[in-house]
Amino acid sequence: MQDIVYKLVPGLQEAEMRKQREFYHKLGLEVPGDIKGETCSAKQHLDPHRNGETKADDSSNKEAAEEKQEEDGDYHRSDEQVSICLECNSSKLRGLKRKWIRCSAQATVLHLKKFIAKKLNLSSFNELDILCNEEILGKDHTLKFVVVTRWRFKKAPLLLHYRPKMDLL
Repeated sequence: MQDIVYKLVPGLQEAEMRKQREFYHKLGLEVPGDIKGETCSAKQHLDPHRNGETKADDSSNKEAAEEKQEEDGDYHRSDEQVSICLECNSSKLRGLKRKWIRCSAQATVLHLKKFIAKKLNLSSFNELDILCNEEILGKDHTLKFVVVTRWRFKKAPLLLHYRPKMDLL
């Protein structure tokens, strides 16, 4: 939601970041890392012909993306996180050694399938079904979507089951 607001209101994100930095400096505190690097992922400049709207520069976008990648290296650690318990629903597969994981809410069910397949040494991640509340989840569902739609009023962690894929005729 916040990303949409930032896109609709030119300069809002930069103004908010500036105000936050000023606030921390006024109190004599160090500016947190997520605010320091959050000014904008792409260097932008004002286009005078567009009434002050921002316009991204392609060459600086590439440079900024490379710099951000080198600086950040956080691998979505700053994203909203989801705690998950992965349990096996079949006697044909073994359980995971560590069934509790925490990952980005942007991760998809496909990421989980690949993770489980890798840990269980399966030949293909397509051999798995992942279920929530006994419902098979679509491979493109994000974990945030699953939490909001399938795990609505329940407490963390999100309980997901996995089993070998069942072919229906």
